[in-house]
Amino acid sequence: MAYRNLAKTALRTLGPTAPSKRQLSSQASQLEAKRSDSLPSMSSFHPLTDVTSNKYLYSYESEVKESFDQIVPVLKRVSELQHEQNFVDHAQQLTMAELGFALPTHVLEKAWVRPLDMRGLFSWSVFQAYKKSSDNFFACDPLKGGEQSIEARDFESLLQDCGFHLLDVTPCADGRLAHSIAYVLRIPFSAVRRRSHAGALFDVEQTVNRWVKTEHHRYRQGGGNNAHSPTSYLKIVTYHFSSVDPSHQGCAAHGSDDSVAASAGLQRLYDFREAIENSFCCGASVDLLLIGIDTDTDAIRVHVPGADSSMSLDSWVSALEIYEETQFMEKEEALKKISQRVQECAPSKPETGMVAFITHLVANNISQIDYVRQFHAGLYSDAGHAERFIGVGIGFKEVHLRNLTYFSHLDTVEEGAPDLDVGVKIFKGLNVSRDLPIPVVIRFDYSGRVPGAKERAIADCRRVDAAIAMRYRELVADGLLHTFLTIRDRDQKAPAEAIGSSLDPSLQEAH
Repeated sequence: MAYRNLAKTALRTLGPTAPSKRQLSSQASQLEAKRSDSLPSMSSFHPLTDVTSNKYLYSYESEVKESFDQIVPVLKRVSELQHEQNFVDHAQQLTMAELGFALPTHVLEKAWVRPLDMRGLFSWSVFQAYKKSSDNFFACDPLKGGEQSIEARDFESLLQDCGFHLLDVTPCADGRLAHSIAYVLRIPFSAVRRRSHAGALFDVEQTVNRWVKTEHHRYRQGGGNNAHSPTSYLKIVTYHFSSVDPSHQGCAAHGSDDSVAASAGLQRLYDFREAIENSFCCGASVDLLLIGIDTDTDAIRVHVPGADSSMSLDSWVSALEIYEETQFMEKEEALKKISQRVQECAPSKPETGMVAFITHLVANNISQIDYVRQFHAGLYSDAGHAERFIGVGIGFKEVHLRNLTYFSHLDTVEEGAPDLDVGVKIFKGLNVSRDLPIPVVIRFDYSGRVPGAKERAIADCRRVDAAIAMRYRELVADGLLHTFLTIRDRDQKAPAEAIGSSLDPSLQEAH
């Protein structure tokens, strides 16, 4: 039971030592120099690095992203064929062989009377690549983090050993944080409640409602653990910053100012805790944690809370500094050092369980630091946005890759407009500037146990689709924004089900 052993080790190694004053360097020149270094050999990996998992995770990342990145080269070849005899057959054979799916025949068949709708074909291809990756995710559990996986069960045991009955994480909607759970923190995806928001500014009222449902489930059914167990609901915000280009590649929602991003995230956490205590009681079990992620290296910095959940914005545990400090230690010694550093950075004496949990996260992140060093030369080449599509609605449990998706979790376009507008602005730079459309996947998960839930999810998809078409009517009219409507029964292991698209002739005539 790897997770539980790690927690127990961390709990055993608590002890005071002199505080570290060093902070994560933002000197771009130093980080760029690391890029030129040769890839690490097996002997140069940190002793806590899981080399086997790193190779597996890279294989998955490469396979999924390649399915999206080969779309443009293949469509260029399709474009060259459009005036040849038997164009439709040749185009379909090419895309089936190279992409693994067919193109919409009703679009191809119009090529003899009008210019081929390359924007529509591009969006269709992105949607099909997404559907293939979604199907594979739920069929094969490639990240080994499903509810029945050993990894998920071990992590849930660790979570409770550390004193928490549920983990609720809000990353920023920025696609550079989409992999924060499965890769950066190495947490099994099914063991986390994840909702992404621009700037990590989660809706306090909705989060309070989710807390109420969680506690009700514990009292009524013993969900997670018994309601009388002395455990807490742990709420985490992950903000982000750029060590290479802090003034331009930080969080857009906070003007690329990481101090503002951290401050806003911390305030939102405090607002949540206050809302719980004001609405229920001062003893309501809520713990808070603030984590920063460097989108260039994936190294984290953790603002360690005291026992009262107070945190300092000027003090944190830097995984990158700990990596360098412990890279030549034995595993047990390295874990002890991490635990000591965690204690030193708290504004007041931290809870033992929180120290153990943060120690676990930092140890996990060391694997990710080596991952980026081995497979991305120490720094990601796509320092800025490079998302492939926008995900809108409720769901997307299957998306856990960096710069694959910009998330906009919403029930209505009106309430989610700030998040969605940021995504559209990003894609105007990524796609529209190259005369390519913005692909938007609309998704609403539902519970198959609830009568009429599926029908309501379908109605939600169509309602949001209509609102998007109205809000961005000029982009839609020019064929520069297409939508793909999907639903999924969250109570099943089945993948998302497609229910429509702006490229479906039954819904809208192709451009």
